[in-house]
Amino acid sequence: MGKPLSSIIAFSVLMCLMSLVAKVALAQDISSLINEATFNNMLKHRGDGNCRGGFYTYNSFLTAARSFAGFATTGDPDSRKREIAAFFAQTSHETTGGWASAPDGPYAWGYCFIQEQGSPGDYCQPSPQWPCAPGKKYYGRGPIQITWNYNYGQAGRAIGVDLLNNPDLVSSDPVISFKTALWFWMTPQAPKPSCHDVITGRWNPSDADRQAGRVPGFGVITNIINGGIECGKGPNPQVQDRIGYYQRYCGLLGVSPGGNLDCFNQRPFA
Repeated sequence: MGKPLSSIIAFSVLMCLMSLVAKVALAQDISSLINEATFNNMLKHRGDGNCRGGFYTYNSFLTAARSFAGFATTGDPDSRKREIAAFFAQTSHETTGGWASAPDGPYAWGYCFIQEQGSPGDYCQPSPQWPCAPGKKYYGRGPIQITWNYNYGQAGRAIGVDLLNNPDLVSSDPVISFKTALWFWMTPQAPKPSCHDVITGRWNPSDADRQAGRVPGFGVITNIINGGIECGKGPNPQVQDRIGYYQRYCGLLGVSPGGNLDCFNQRPFA
């Protein structure tokens, strides 16, 4: 005896719904916004010469990004592309190997370095909550060049890895490396908002922010990351470098960069 018509209809509806959910999930996935060819074009010299950026792979980025549910999944497609461009712009500046007359221009040389160059210090601040491990150093590593023991400790706790005792994981495991940068990007640290909330339009500046010149736009993200050194000092090459990367990546992703790109006249966050 065949199945009742109602059962057949219910099954068909269920299959249609499952197909729709799968299509929506695929459209929302970050790989629909940035494919491997675009990733390689954005960071086209990361493995050249003295660079070590071949460490940063497309698949390691996707794996890390998918573990942060809100990253590049918030808002319409343009908002999501803008977040990708902003993330890679800021991290490209932190890891750049470019120079003014570099082949393909200075903004094609992001992700050249994995860790801080030269002879970096320990970056250990005494802390009962985030104690430095004997013999370990917490200098800049990874896309955001995460520094200081307390940042390694917080990032490690958030992603489920003991980075206080194993800080070198940030420069030896590309997924962990990307995750530390995305943790910083997604996490507000009062009085600063998160970079994610700024670029997606979820941050509403207070009266004090506006009086300090801090208004929504890419410039506030620079202020979050390195405002004490780069912001409120008029035009400077560091801020301009971040903007140059951002504008290039927005062009490659086919999205406008929006306004308020610099922090030249913004006071740093307290």
